[in-house]
Amino acid sequence: MNSRILILEDEQALAQMLMMHFEDEGHEVFHASCLAEARKLVPLHQPDLILMDQGLPDGKGYELLCEFTAKSIDAIIVMMTAEHDLELAIAAIKAGAFDFIHKPIKTDELNHTVNRALEHQQLTRQVEVLSTTNDPVVTEPRLLGKSQAMLNISKEIALVSDSNTRVLITGETGTGKELIAHAIHHHSHRHGPFMAINCAALVDNLLESELFGHERGAFTGASDRKPGKFELAENGTLFLDEIGEMALPLQAKLLRVLQEGTFERIGGSQLLHSNARVIAATNRNLPHEIELSTFREDLYYRLNAMEIKLPPLRERAEDIPSLIEGLLKRICRSEGKELLQITPSAISLLIQYKWPGNIRELHNVLTQSVIRARGHVIGPNELNLKTNNHQESSQEEYTHSQQPISLAGMEAKHIQQVLNFCGGHKGQSAKVLDISRPALDRKVEKYQLIIEKNL
Repeated sequence: MNSRILILEDEQALAQMLMMHFEDEGHEVFHASCLAEARKLVPLHQPDLILMDQGLPDGKGYELLCEFTAKSIDAIIVMMTAEHDLELAIAAIKAGAFDFIHKPIKTDELNHTVNRALEHQQLTRQVEVLSTTNDPVVTEPRLLGKSQAMLNISKEIALVSDSNTRVLITGETGTGKELIAHAIHHHSHRHGPFMAINCAALVDNLLESELFGHERGAFTGASDRKPGKFELAENGTLFLDEIGEMALPLQAKLLRVLQEGTFERIGGSQLLHSNARVIAATNRNLPHEIELSTFREDLYYRLNAMEIKLPPLRERAEDIPSLIEGLLKRICRSEGKELLQITPSAISLLIQYKWPGNIRELHNVLTQSVIRARGHVIGPNELNLKTNNHQESSQEEYTHSQQPISLAGMEAKHIQQVLNFCGGHKGQSAKVLDISRPALDRKVEKYQLIIEKNL
């Protein structure tokens, strides 16, 4: 496919390399080194594709992207950037970019992206500009990381955010599923609130009341009418976390709302409507739950119009430095401390760690380190990773223990480790331990165990 390609790049060596590459592919290639020059060349040569750098001498490529999108120029734009900024990636796609490539540029990725863009040149991406302000890069909620997995997720967020498509976010406990849901809502056109509810944290009748509301006198203790989350999230987003924990009877009621957009408060007869967008999340294998008849297949397909899979932290270790930086700022602010520095050796240990509890565990480790730190630096001694490495330390402690430990002591230690692993989530901990919630509550009280705060 012979096409006209404009390369907007101020680094001459890279520009020459790209020009030679595309000329060898049979394309007609033009070059601009700044925004002003590109503005002149685009109407003159009418390129099919613009390969646009973000950082240029007279401004940002994003500015020109928004300008060209507003003018509806007949060209597909692919952004290039040396910045590993996921918010910029989301903003770029929402502003009309077909895709973006990170430097240093890999030939295979370049060819794949450009060929795909040219093949789809006639398709128009129905994505609105993120905002009308001069600062399109949103700082909250902040996505952190530069791995290919997170870059792909940021693209998916950009593509689904302004639609009404229901999204199912899957991944292990502690991978940041609610943060992704926040990001989708934040980048959407919805002006209503973001409301979250944990389906595993409430018993069935209380969860039903939280979702749909209740009328006065509907049950013992219902002294007043209470609106549910489906009402309160009007024109906004309702995030159903741990949807796999929902009981089957309640699943049927949820399915009705998703199918018909209507519901009734408990004890009421008035038909209410909801236009809240539903985003669900789970760490369970729902297709397997369907086989076990513990999750409705029709509800699964209603929720899973688009699935975003979050990888465990151990599979994207290159994101750990960025996560450390972002989490440390938040933790130090929360603890009322000046921002602490972390040594390279400490960062290296954190990168090598397997993180069975994912980002939530990283947050807990850093919080403990901030509290332990007596100076302005966090080193390996402050990390206490051995305490948190449940997968490896428990057997080692038992093997090398000089004193025998009682059965009750072993039980208390094991339950504490499971609670830590699950980020203090009693519902998930009970499932891992294969005991009921009331039984877990009794053991927590009996052994005076510590419930760590969730991320």
